[in-house]
Amino acid sequence: MGVVGRWLGIECFKHDGNLHRIWDRGFVVENNHDYVVVATKRAKVTESNGRKWFTKEPAITIFSKQEWWNVICMIKENGICYYCNIASPSVLDRDCVKYIDYDLDAKLFPNGVVKVLDEKEYQHHRDTYKYGDDLDMILRYTTRNIVKRMNKKEFPFDDEMVRDYYQDFLDITNKDKNED
Repeated sequence: MGVVGRWLGIECFKHDGNLHRIWDRGFVVENNHDYVVVATKRAKVTESNGRKWFTKEPAITIFSKQEWWNVICMIKENGICYYCNIASPSVLDRDCVKYIDYDLDAKLFPNGVVKVLDEKEYQHHRDTYKYGDDLDMILRYTTRNIVKRMNKKEFPFDDEMVRDYYQDFLDITNKDKNED
């Protein structure tokens, strides 16, 4: 599909529509009906309060277009660490990937440990933003499903796939540099 091989911005919103966080760019290595895959290396991140920082390690992020999650696959020296945001299905809008963050997160460490994070923040925002019961049910179901996938190392928690996507990114961007 048309955006593979292009740089896109990434915008994260909260349930009320306010911007939460922006990544300046990610390189699209795959885009299909179900998800878009983006590679980043030292991406600049801008928080809603204006604070700016750079990502520490290279990453592959898989944005589901159908399911309520996206996964940042951080490529570290000791292995791949997966950080799953429970979030709205992502959309491509012009030159940007956009989604709504729903606070709940799950993390799969290289040693196989799985942790669910930010449950207090989720409950606070559920009250503040008035998440309805149907939305709460979807988000909690997604969290349980993601934890099961993490424990089984099922898609998108596949180290070999992540390394292949990152190698594709390096091959394409290094080829572009050599042609300049």
